[in-house]
Amino acid sequence: MSPPAFPAAVLFDHDGTLVDTEPLWEEAKENLAAEHGRLWTPEDTRATLGRPVAATIARMQQIGVRLGDDELFRAVFEHSVRVLEGTRLTFIDGIGELLEELSAAGIPAAVVTNASSAMARHTASAAPAGLFRMVIGTEEYAQGVRPKPDPDAYLTAARRLGVDPARCVVVEDSPPGTAAGVAAGMPVVVVPGQERFEQGPGTLHVDSHRRVTLELLRSLDPRSPSSPLRRAEEAHP
Repeated sequence: MSPPAFPAAVLFDHDGTLVDTEPLWEEAKENLAAEHGRLWTPEDTRATLGRPVAATIARMQQIGVRLGDDELFRAVFEHSVRVLEGTRLTFIDGIGELLEELSAAGIPAAVVTNASSAMARHTASAAPAGLFRMVIGTEEYAQGVRPKPDPDAYLTAARRLGVDPARCVVVEDSPPGTAAGVAAGMPVVVVPGQERFEQGPGTLHVDSHRRVTLELLRSLDPRSPSSPLRRAEEAHP
């Protein structure tokens, strides 16, 4: 019997990978801090980039926003919704074509994000019907799934899709998400994001979202001697 096709599933980060919502989240955080007489700076954004909502809550409290954890969680969500209302989200250039390729090939996908599950589901609904089988986000984390950079979220997505984690590919743009995918034992394609970082084992950095095609994802099959990940590891043992 021939081995299963690769990849068995593709697991996407959300912000900065599927859609460019990072500036919108930054605006929401600036507005929330200003409402309480505080300043949310680019440094604060970098410190929380790609991290769970809990990191934003802690940073807000650190800069002097005097709200408890639950109040801040609601406030972050409410301000995000205000910014996003009336904003028409579109897939980052090249990603829409990739989603069409995956759909035509019958390869399932999931969104795995440290941000809002609701917003990720909204984005997923714009993809070809049936492509995104699930979303792992804030709601799942509230129920005990551990957020990135822990690999638990990616492993949970693979388990619920019924596929071997080693047969998945992750598409990411941040260091925490990339670390999570690598720790889950999945090849990670890293697209350009707000924070540049060095290529490490198990990762392939590309210079444009348009470079991420089904052909590229298939080339990452660890069984293939021509896999660019294998060549990179052989060149830098």
